[in-house]
Amino acid sequence: MIISYRWLQEYLPEPLDVQELSRILTSIGLEVEAAEPVEAVKGSLEGLVIGEVLTCEKHPNADKLSVTTVNTGSGTPLNIVCGAPNVAAGQRVVVATVGTTVHPTEGESFLIKKAKIRGAESEGMICAEDEIGLGNSHAGIMILPADAPIGTPARQYFNIPDADFAIHIGLTPNRSDAMSHIGVARDVCAYLTHHNRKKYEVKQPSVQLPAKAGSLDIKVNIDANEACPRYTGISISGAKVGASPEWLQARLKTIGVRSINNVVDITNFVLHEYGQPLHAFDADKIGGQVVNVRTLPQGSTFKTLDDKDVKLNDNDLMICDASEGMCIAGVFGGAHSGITDATTNIFLESAYFNATYIRRTSMFHGLRTDAATHFEKGVDINNLLPALKRAAAMIVELCDGQIASDIVDVQAQEIESVTVQTTYAYINMLAGKDYAPEAVKGILLALGFEIQSEDANGLTLKVPTNKTDVKQPADIVEEILRIDGLDNIEIPERLNITLNRPMPNDRQTREKLADQLCGMGFQELVTNSIVNSKYYPERADLVKMLNSLSSELDVLRPSMLESGLEVIQYNCNRKNTDLCLFEFGKVYMLKDATYYEEPQLALYITGNVQAAGWNGKGAKSDVFYMKGLVQNLIISSGISKVMTNYEESAITLKWKNEALCTIQQVDSKKLGDFDIKQPVYFAAINWPLWLKAMAANKVKYKEVAKYPAVQRDLAVVLDNRVTYQQVQQLTEQQKIDSLISFDLFDVFESEKLGAGKKSYALSYTFQLQDRTLTDAEIEQVMQQLMNAYKTKLQAQIRE
Repeated sequence: MIISYRWLQEYLPEPLDVQELSRILTSIGLEVEAAEPVEAVKGSLEGLVIGEVLTCEKHPNADKLSVTTVNTGSGTPLNIVCGAPNVAAGQRVVVATVGTTVHPTEGESFLIKKAKIRGAESEGMICAEDEIGLGNSHAGIMILPADAPIGTPARQYFNIPDADFAIHIGLTPNRSDAMSHIGVARDVCAYLTHHNRKKYEVKQPSVQLPAKAGSLDIKVNIDANEACPRYTGISISGAKVGASPEWLQARLKTIGVRSINNVVDITNFVLHEYGQPLHAFDADKIGGQVVNVRTLPQGSTFKTLDDKDVKLNDNDLMICDASEGMCIAGVFGGAHSGITDATTNIFLESAYFNATYIRRTSMFHGLRTDAATHFEKGVDINNLLPALKRAAAMIVELCDGQIASDIVDVQAQEIESVTVQTTYAYINMLAGKDYAPEAVKGILLALGFEIQSEDANGLTLKVPTNKTDVKQPADIVEEILRIDGLDNIEIPERLNITLNRPMPNDRQTREKLADQLCGMGFQELVTNSIVNSKYYPERADLVKMLNSLSSELDVLRPSMLESGLEVIQYNCNRKNTDLCLFEFGKVYMLKDATYYEEPQLALYITGNVQAAGWNGKGAKSDVFYMKGLVQNLIISSGISKVMTNYEESAITLKWKNEALCTIQQVDSKKLGDFDIKQPVYFAAINWPLWLKAMAANKVKYKEVAKYPAVQRDLAVVLDNRVTYQQVQQLTEQQKIDSLISFDLFDVFESEKLGAGKKSYALSYTFQLQDRTLTDAEIEQVMQQLMNAYKTKLQAQIRE
């Protein structure tokens, strides 16, 4: 959120410099991320003065240049070479003297230096309006009125205001009460009241609503009581729609809001002043002179302000006239009822809409507006009339309008005040500081709480309607801590520490595998589990956010692949292309109207896994390298009886016929979506199943073999359709006691083997615990294996 420093000062009882204000805001939980100067004119015309051209003669060495002498009030006239066609003696002009930095309307700023131009000395510059940021014309120099005082700073002459500051606040989602300048001022005043021991109050805007001078009555009906508990409005006639005054445009510009016209700008101004969204309708376009707050049938079409057709749901709250929808309530205006240059009669709306309805509609239709953001976080129902009156009075003043109706105030449902009961002991326990009862009451009263009852032990409080997040005693403690300042919580001389029980198996296993992965050269990621739904255009099991931070972060991830690819894309774009990454996280799915979350361990590899050096070439990553890494983790975790399934698009490692880990090369289309131009390999480990498999492992100890192992190799020719998994299963089925391991170390394909044939090179290791194997025994088991391959797999043995 952005607030204007100078705008905020209007509501504070005494001025604060920007540094002190930033410190206070951060202390009360409104963390200031930046305070950026905002100038009405870039550079504020610093160093520029008003001068008079005393003489003007043609440059002896250039047809299009003139040599002038200019009086700037400094005593000695300046020699200035000027290229403008309209320069002449006797003119009052704007002069940039040597050492001044000039800030043009477009382009880079530049420093004025003393120079020789075609042999003539020049000690400054006579300025055109686009050269100093006052306009876009470069037809010639600015010629001022003849009475412009010589030597006057240009900033003073043009009445350039002091720079404002755009204060960027990292507002947490629960602080809807601080989503306005008055809301921020309220907190600042509470802080000053508590710390300076005297009462500070917000300087509320002075609103004088003129008497009714016309007759333009609009009737209001609320048919959706839960969605719209209260609706207020007023009619204004004879308004003139046009450009806003400069001060209003400057206020909005500072907070990043674009000026539209005076009526729309006023509604935006009041939104950021009070935190109450408003909407202005062209009253002449309200059919039947009636406003109906209701929902429309499922699938109804509505054309929005930006000329797009929206298919409505039957729970989308609409503002309608007698025949059709005019506005998506609290979210977006309509194409046929908005304010235009031809508008003269206005109906101004100030309403309280249910946050759930607004959030659901805004997220479903992807319409993220300032109004929707305010409504979905909660607005103050008691702000409706003050904001309405403020905007109406401004329209009368700035648009020459007249009040044409009484205020319409329809309350369809009572909003009950929140009451919270707490004790001083609870406050001190949770806060970690002993607060005197008077200090507690002082802070809460300064924030607008009402004390309904109290005794020696605690308080019963009525929560102000602007504090939509305060619902329980812990929230009261948070309010006290904020205003007192978290920095004021003292660290006691003695700390009592409770020793925790040993870490659970889950955490121990995570730490063990994380250490092992780091030892293998991996780096750990921590990514956001909220991602963009555009990554999953065909998935119907997405868990959608009801109150997303932005339209690009709107679902909980169903896969950890995409969040990892975002990190890989970021690194590859910065030439860091050799990556081994891992992350412990969760994935989320919606199945049969039930939400599921599943912990996973994700591994990502791309680029080289071994850098090229003087003694060898670099080794590129591949899917089998990833498989080997996962198998190392399986071995170190003590998991046994894992089967490997080789599929066309992935390798699946299964334990008890459940997918323990899936390994894949990310397909090129997915990589293209992230603009990644190199292969990426991804492994997703089912973490709950991994822990279950570890728990099922029974540790068995055996003596280290005293007798030597024997290795044998075998090459077999197989049909291309035969997989290594089939070879592996058949080998294990032979139940050879002396066979302690076997592996595939080469695959060879050639026309010389025959059409549709391939050759596997297999390695076997034999060993017994009680004696050395004889050649005859080894020959016997090798023959058993060859016979099995020939019989079951129609293999040919290569000599």
